[in-house]
Amino acid sequence: MLVARHAMATRFEIVLHGSNPSALRAAGEESLDEIERIEAQLSLYRPGSEVARLNTEAPRRPVRVTPALFHLLEEARELSRETDGTFDITIAPLVRCWGFMGGSGSMPTAEAIAVARSQVGMHLVELDAGQLTVRFSRAGVMLDFGAIGKGYAVDRAAELLREAGVTSALIHGGTSTTYAIGRQPDGTPWKVAITSPANDVNTPPIAIVELEDESLSVSAGWGRSFQADGKTYGHVIDPRTGAPTESALLSAVVLPRATESDALSTALLTAPELMEELTDRRPQIRCLIARGPAIAPVISTHAIALRESF
Repeated sequence: MLVARHAMATRFEIVLHGSNPSALRAAGEESLDEIERIEAQLSLYRPGSEVARLNTEAPRRPVRVTPALFHLLEEARELSRETDGTFDITIAPLVRCWGFMGGSGSMPTAEAIAVARSQVGMHLVELDAGQLTVRFSRAGVMLDFGAIGKGYAVDRAAELLREAGVTSALIHGGTSTTYAIGRQPDGTPWKVAITSPANDVNTPPIAIVELEDESLSVSAGWGRSFQADGKTYGHVIDPRTGAPTESALLSAVVLPRATESDALSTALLTAPELMEELTDRRPQIRCLIARGPAIAPVISTHAIALRESF
């Protein structure tokens, strides 16, 4: 059974297997409702969202948030620390500076980049666990959950499906984050393709990834981009430089939680050199990085297996 809905500017689909179609559909629809609820909470663009309220009020005073959002903020802070700031939910001022906030991108001035960089960094976000409040230490700070929100929503959807007794399902949000519950009805793992950085339907996929109670997240710079002076600039910004990343074309990460795989695939796209450190800390991780026409050398013994034909 397939249930689907548009949310977070993409199409979410859930494939469910089981013996009770009515129960499966109800579980799938409840999970999609949860994804929409999270979008309403985390959206940067909805004036009534919890994150929009934070962006407006937190520069002036501590703002109390729901426990779920506070815990997500704590996790985002830890992931930022672990990745040396290459994953950073305060990236919004730079995204706006480069014209990617609701647009297709444009070249900013060096002065505009400098101002935006001064407004970016998790050290500017003060979290009070006792009061569940958030405060920004300077004006202009703005949160953007685009690199973690989809993974978080997929995790919550998977939790609801499991609570409903679903033992075989595949959830995906667009082409970037997929989560597999259990195995397929024939007993084999779920299989998901990672498409080529060339984004050409006639090009074979880089890899076919087998998933079982795991998430696959793929980050790439080609989704939104513009050209200036013969050079292409993608929408993934490196917080360290204030400019679109040029380190890789694609990164993919497999982990048990989609929240982490979503965030870490973004970090690896920006800083491929983090791969060895991440694999040391997470023995269960599988990952790959595409640089130009080739795949980065495999550092982890748990790397995603590549197609022999690639």
